[in-house]
Amino acid sequence: ITMGRMQGTGISASALPYKRKAPLWKTLSPSNIVVMVIKFAKKGMTPSQIGIALRDQYGIPQVRFITGRKILRILKKNGQAPKLPEDLYMLIKKAVAMRKHLAKNKNDVDCKFRLIIIESRIQRLSRYYKRNKQIPATWRYNSKIA
Repeated sequence: ITMGRMQGTGISASALPYKRKAPLWKTLSPSNIVVMVIKFAKKGMTPSQIGIALRDQYGIPQVRFITGRKILRILKKNGQAPKLPEDLYMLIKKAVAMRKHLAKNKNDVDCKFRLIIIESRIQRLSRYYKRNKQIPATWRYNSKIA
């Protein structure tokens, strides 16, 4: 099941290495990496922040190539997965910041337009996650509660 295209999203992305094997310079075993992923999650880091920290601090280009599992799957297996998917959480966080800005700057027309786009993106994404049962069917985005 694919989701429709959204306004304001580009097509640029990072390119993964061609070889899908663990790099030769790796010094950590898969079990050590899993322990580190769980340790970072307990500190409150999101899956993408964990991947960046492992890349920058320990030279691990892709956790999936070494452990055979993605970071989110490791977290789900150990009960550390976030309640909301990360992309939905970040969109809600952005919408809250924009509403806070609009409370001070009521005449910011461009911000109002962008807020409408982001909130429609939240609705579309939540519909997709409800369909795939990643969030409860009763979950609703409410700008006053968020």
